[in-house]
Amino acid sequence: MKQQFFEQQHREVWQQIEDSLENPSRGDNSKILAEHYMLLCQHLALAKERLYDAALVERLNNLVLGVYRELYRYRAETRLNFYAFFKRDFPLAIYRHRYFILVSFLVMVLPGLIAGTWTYIDEDAVYSMLEASQVRGVERMYDPEARKLGREREADTDIFMFGFYIKNNISVAFRCFAGGMVLGIGTLLVLFFNGMFMGSIAGHLTRLDYVDTFYPFVVGHGSFELTAIVFSGAAGLRLGYAILHPGQSSRLDSLRQAGRDVVPMLYGIVLMLIIAAFLEAFWSSSTSLTIAVKYSVGAVLWALVLLYSFSGRRHESR
Repeated sequence: MKQQFFEQQHREVWQQIEDSLENPSRGDNSKILAEHYMLLCQHLALAKERLYDAALVERLNNLVLGVYRELYRYRAETRLNFYAFFKRDFPLAIYRHRYFILVSFLVMVLPGLIAGTWTYIDEDAVYSMLEASQVRGVERMYDPEARKLGREREADTDIFMFGFYIKNNISVAFRCFAGGMVLGIGTLLVLFFNGMFMGSIAGHLTRLDYVDTFYPFVVGHGSFELTAIVFSGAAGLRLGYAILHPGQSSRLDSLRQAGRDVVPMLYGIVLMLIIAAFLEAFWSSSTSLTIAVKYSVGAVLWALVLLYSFSGRRHESR
């Protein structure tokens, strides 16, 4: 192939790559470079093999080096730029999965409200949801006379409970997510029964007038923990949907794509659960803080979490 025809055939691609290198801030920059990197390497090899003009070989060589440096820089920034992840990627992932989040929220909250109302009205209803030993344990946990609120200590240290809460929270979130592999049915069941469980406890403790111990305890860390569980359920439902509706792809490819889509959510969920565990161990369980302080801080935390969760829409078009 003559050099002139070769240049005419590929000039548009080379110009597009040069434009991308000159404007590194463009949103689609990395995608364009990644798509054409191997093609550009092939063009350089052909130019050398066919002994084309040295100026053309130098131009292609500079393009290959420029693309390589840009891709390497982008990948390094992607791995290390936690600020960009929490400013854009996580809230954007939340926004893109908003319908799954809505379903997850309803499946957990509606049964919880029903169970809570039932156990509040009927003092024996809680025993239909929990075993008698569980009921007694919950009552001891939020007894107004307790020195520490929350789960009973197996070791009398908040550090121990911090680790315990992390393990427990991530366990629930993982079951919500992994349940999506069973066509989403597992996720729905985990959300449903967790909602029933939490609602039953809330209704029973409210009926016992443990309001001043139970609600100040959960209001702070609940903003992170409950929201993270809803997000985990949404991620699981996304997997189930991918299996049920693969579109033009195979079910396996559809599942892989869904997995890639929810990865930013999973990273954010883990951090939210760690924050929730920290608050539950060191803040919520304290009996030295006044109820007003706990409610005030809890309101601020809920507002911040909700505002952040709804902030992804502004990144959609970028």
